[in-house]
Amino acid sequence: MNYFLEHPAYAMGCGVLALLIIASFIGWMMDRKSLDERARATVDNMNARIRAWWVMCMVFGIALNAGMTVTVVLFGLVSFRALREFITLTPTRLGDHRALFWVFFIITPLQYVLVGMRQYGLFTIMIPVYAFLFIPIRNAIAGDCERFLERTAKIQWGLMVCVYCVSYAPALLTLKIPGYEGRNAALLFFLVLVTQISDVLQYVWGKTCGRHPIAPHISPNKTVEGFVGGVLSATLVGTALWWATPFNPWQAAGMSLAITLMGFAGGLTMSAIKRDRGVKDYGALIEGHGGMLDRIDSICFAAPVFFHLTRFYFTGP
Repeated sequence: MNYFLEHPAYAMGCGVLALLIIASFIGWMMDRKSLDERARATVDNMNARIRAWWVMCMVFGIALNAGMTVTVVLFGLVSFRALREFITLTPTRLGDHRALFWVFFIITPLQYVLVGMRQYGLFTIMIPVYAFLFIPIRNAIAGDCERFLERTAKIQWGLMVCVYCVSYAPALLTLKIPGYEGRNAALLFFLVLVTQISDVLQYVWGKTCGRHPIAPHISPNKTVEGFVGGVLSATLVGTALWWATPFNPWQAAGMSLAITLMGFAGGLTMSAIKRDRGVKDYGALIEGHGGMLDRIDSICFAAPVFFHLTRFYFTGP
């Protein structure tokens, strides 16, 4: 027990492993039953999601165990893939290509280098200030003024949501929290776990008792019942994990609520973009889940809020 208290990330990892084993067993049992065509499709989708969760959890766990550098690189690759999916859905012209080269191969890696170097003062302003100014300048030099504002804004927004916001997740490893030294990996684990558990529980509650869609034209599967049930359930899970964080139970509850609410907002916002582009998913990279951006949309919105709440209220002077 003392080992798990000193290394809370391992304790949470064991809990996730147990959940995956239980979920896999349930999926295996359901797969053996005789089902009609619709039920069979649901079970197949569920088992595909479980298999994908095994892979994602193993990759995340290995990176977290390997240390900060590997974790930062992992999130950098996640951002690169998510940004690629986002840009693929937003039409670009030849005049955008040189700006996109800078976005993908200079600005994105530089953002994560600054995070890895613990340069808080630089990584918090590099994209929203310097990249924000650089991208339209580079596009203007290209000389293509057709839909200039629209094209430039799409690149800027994609960079903000897919790179800047996501980079706040590994940035949690840089925080200096009194009395919590050496355990920041558990803080990142807490963010990812609560965010993803909220997504799963909102899906489960919505499927079992969802009746009233919140935004039917954007995401008909997101219901009031799923939202309330998922957010409250995930908040309870986060509260129960207070021992793995620098928070007391009430603070863990507040943080978990902020994470789940922002995660829901991220999922809904990114769904609106997909509907605008007329697609169901951002990609097909992850079996049963869609693209990378489909899987991290909630983290995009939750990570920066959670980082700043933690930094403002729980770090030293």
